[in-house]
Amino acid sequence: MSRKFQVKAIPSTWLESTGRRLDCGPYMSGAVEIRELLKKHKTDVLPDLTAGHDGGIYNGPQFERNYVDDAHHGVPFLTTTFMMQADLSRLPLLSKKDAHSRKLNYLRVHEGMTLITCSGTVGRTIYARADMNDVWSNQDILKIVADPNRILSGYLNAYLCTRFGVPFVVSGKYGSVITHLEPKHFADLLVPRLGNTIEQKAHDLVEKSAALLTKYQANLNQATELYFDSVGLKDISPSDWHSWGSDLGFTAKAGVQSLRALNFNPRFNRLCERIKQGQWKPLAELCLDGTLKSGPRFKRIDADPEYAYQLIGQKQIFWLRPEGRWIAKKSVGTEVLVQDGTILVAAQGTLGESELFCRSEFITGATLERAYSQHFLRVIGDETIIERGALFAFMRSETAFRMLRSASTGSKLQDFHYAVLPSLPIPYPDQAVRKKCHDLVMEAYQSRDEAIKLEDEARSLIERTIEEGGH
Repeated sequence: MSRKFQVKAIPSTWLESTGRRLDCGPYMSGAVEIRELLKKHKTDVLPDLTAGHDGGIYNGPQFERNYVDDAHHGVPFLTTTFMMQADLSRLPLLSKKDAHSRKLNYLRVHEGMTLITCSGTVGRTIYARADMNDVWSNQDILKIVADPNRILSGYLNAYLCTRFGVPFVVSGKYGSVITHLEPKHFADLLVPRLGNTIEQKAHDLVEKSAALLTKYQANLNQATELYFDSVGLKDISPSDWHSWGSDLGFTAKAGVQSLRALNFNPRFNRLCERIKQGQWKPLAELCLDGTLKSGPRFKRIDADPEYAYQLIGQKQIFWLRPEGRWIAKKSVGTEVLVQDGTILVAAQGTLGESELFCRSEFITGATLERAYSQHFLRVIGDETIIERGALFAFMRSETAFRMLRSASTGSKLQDFHYAVLPSLPIPYPDQAVRKKCHDLVMEAYQSRDEAIKLEDEARSLIERTIEEGGH
């Protein structure tokens, strides 16, 4: 397979304007051309528009991460991987004592910040929303804090995410194997001033988007809490699970389905018995026939988006904006698509606490247009028995996560034990409660889709205004 090389001739003046850097990054990114385009507009350099710790553009120090299980002793901790996820209810917990120390207290996230990954895959950007105010971030996330007296935070975020802002952000990266960005690389980043009307409109769109994502998170949490409350239960926390003791030194009557101790561990049995004290049904009874299995294997033939499906894998499915390769529609059948209300569960992985194995996602709205790899368990509720959104309200819970992990098999790389899955007990609330949970979930995903559209609208508005050269 031949490699494609990019070749570009540049004038010597570009070398002078970039400090005579001889690596390709600043010139191939498009940042230099954009500087020429921005001459049509009044511009400010980013450090003149920020305020706060270290001038408002900063990341953090290297530090030892002391994780805890109990929320009373920890704060939600955002890493570059978790930063991209839509549902932030499962963040690991950093020691509260460390987080509030003089060394780390400034790493707290505040609403309106722009967060940018600055190590590894650099340049991924999100806007901090209201439900992130009690979250801390790691040293690989760079924060940009807009000075409210100089610029609107939503406009600044939207600009940095446009095809004019992104090249500026990534042009300063350095490193060969692991790339990095530092606050000093933003010293000469140009921000166009497009007039009060445009900047206010872009800001308002981003703020509305953030509010909708906060609603998305609140609805999901409310649906899960309601589902459990209605059957007299409370979802467990990771701390609860670990406080129940180890899985060593127990006896169990093994059936013909499995001889693996994990499938009979006391904590798993305790969860199942709690559910069976109320109304419940086995998972298989709630699902359509032929589901509760992983997807088909298929060839991946790359194609242009016009003729392709975007293929989503286990890592990207949980992102707010999933990324994936584009595979030719003609090379696959419709089995790579899923029907509305399908629950996809990450079906391969390891048993690490922060691993995605056994985490669930709900497919509806815009996500129905994508294709999904074979590495997902398909859980499709029978709508004559249970509303699919209601089933997801349970499947996203910590209780379901621990039960699914106890129904696994494998040595290093785990998979589901497909003979154990059908009998997993699922709480079964009354119809009115199930309908309420379903409606909350559907409303959550509608809010999420609308939030993405509003962000895109803000970015498009800025791009059009820059291209037109006027306010």
